[in-house]
Amino acid sequence: MTVKETLSEKMRKGTLHMTLLDPAKQDPRAAAEICGIACELGTDAIMVGGSTGVTQENLDRTVQAIKSKVDVPVIYFPSGAHAISPYADAMYFMSMLNSRNTRMVMREQAAGAPIVKKLKLETISMGYIIVAPGMKVGEVGEADVIPRDNPKLAVAYALAAQYLGMDYVYLEAGSGAPQAVPEEMIAAVRSAIDIPLLVGGGIRDGETAARVKRAGASVVVTGTVVENGEFAERLKNIIQAVKA
Repeated sequence: MTVKETLSEKMRKGTLHMTLLDPAKQDPRAAAEICGIACELGTDAIMVGGSTGVTQENLDRTVQAIKSKVDVPVIYFPSGAHAISPYADAMYFMSMLNSRNTRMVMREQAAGAPIVKKLKLETISMGYIIVAPGMKVGEVGEADVIPRDNPKLAVAYALAAQYLGMDYVYLEAGSGAPQAVPEEMIAAVRSAIDIPLLVGGGIRDGETAARVKRAGASVVVTGTVVENGEFAERLKNIIQAVKA
């Protein structure tokens, strides 16, 4: 069974939680320990990636270390064609749809596609949509961020992703965002599209995770919450809220 099939089967039973780890923010051993705890708490998959500082070396070492510790899918969340790990179970083949820079929309993808084919990596196509404030990913990706009070624009991009044949849509407020994607926006996108909807950024507690879930997220993604030391209780509350 492919990673996409595995996740689809789990989504039919309820909302999923994924833990995002940036390989540039801790050493591989620490990343593996974090992911081991996350899996014990019930996370459904590990995403590995970051906006800056990702190299082939730290990516490969981090993915290998995590895979030695967990039995859930480990999915590469790419920042570009410069680093693509053959050790990941799958990768999001994604386009930042609201970037002003065509490199983020399609040129990096064209550069990476032959590598992906050679490595025989499973791909899950994704329309990546950056919502205000966007944080570092919005800055690096040169995104025209979706205003928080404009759900119709988010719907338009999400529908475009679906009509282009993409597997998933991801609404991203940015790592460390002070607030999550607005519930009204999540609900509007969920009602408009038929494909899975991932939501990340600004989700630091169970209450926020519950609101994101109720609004219609198929997958709730958290990353920053595991970067700051004593995280187990907070992550437990988030995952419990997603699974409730």
